[in-house]
Amino acid sequence: MKTTVSTNFMFAGILFAACLLISNILAVKIIMIGPWAAPAGVLIFPVSYIINDVIAEVWGYKKVRLIIWAGFAVNIMAILFYSLSIAMPAASFWGNQSAYSTILSNTPRIAVASLVAYLVGSFMNAWVMSRVKVLTNGKNFSFRAVLSTIAGEGMDSTLFISIAFAGLFPSNVLLTMILTQAFIKVAFEMIALPLTIMVVKWIKRDEGIDTFDTEISYNPFKLSEI
Repeated sequence: MKTTVSTNFMFAGILFAACLLISNILAVKIIMIGPWAAPAGVLIFPVSYIINDVIAEVWGYKKVRLIIWAGFAVNIMAILFYSLSIAMPAASFWGNQSAYSTILSNTPRIAVASLVAYLVGSFMNAWVMSRVKVLTNGKNFSFRAVLSTIAGEGMDSTLFISIAFAGLFPSNVLLTMILTQAFIKVAFEMIALPLTIMVVKWIKRDEGIDTFDTEISYNPFKLSEI
């Protein structure tokens, strides 16, 4: 049986994957936000969590699970083709191989840290949004959005920093990095909350749906249930 995919859902999925790809490239640069240093990926990565919130709120956990795995597949594809392009011999007249490799290559440790943190954080965010929506009977979207972001971004930052940099920096430095990244991402969510609410309300009206996950499996690997 064929399933019709709405334009809104397709656009949200594409935007989600685009944010992930862009954030991974931006993360190569370390920027200063006031007194705090952070990967430039924090400028856009929180948008993926906002989209996660929107999909979970409108279409439910089963749909956001599909999008999370699609984003994971896109990330794997990007890593593979970045690596292939770096390994290919450069044209003799092109002198930017070193800079190209610096921007697009990842050490295996960083790549693993990024992928693990993304999966755990994204699923945590979606699970909290879904469960708390049912428990609150769909009320207090703002509370659910912020709570899910704190949980998801907290797990994401903790896992990424721990896996990527444990043993390289003192534990107090690691903790500061975790708290800084999590704070910036949650602050971004809160600043963008009015816009997120407007988007959710508009999509619900346009789609004519408001999903409550009352009888579903939260198994992240159960892709057959979409």
